[in-house]
Amino acid sequence: MKHSYRFFENKDCSYFPCHQGLKDFNCLFCYCPLYVLEQCPGNPVYLEQGGRKTKDCTNCTFPHQPENYEAIIQRLKG
Repeated sequence: MKHSYRFFENKDCSYFPCHQGLKDFNCLFCYCPLYVLEQCPGNPVYLEQGGRKTKDCTNCTFPHQPENYEAIIQRLKG
């Protein structure tokens, strides 16, 4: 995967890895482009406070798994 447009790993990042448990950690989608979607393929938790719903992706590794690149691009194409 080295030198691939589908994969980027930044081990120098002070937050690396921001999620645990992945062998190959893709930083390409550091900020998840699926965050704004109500129905995303990851495993978010929705928190409610004061009548507002917030999407919590703390335990979601979907955008960081290299094999999910194509699924993310397809969702963005809509």
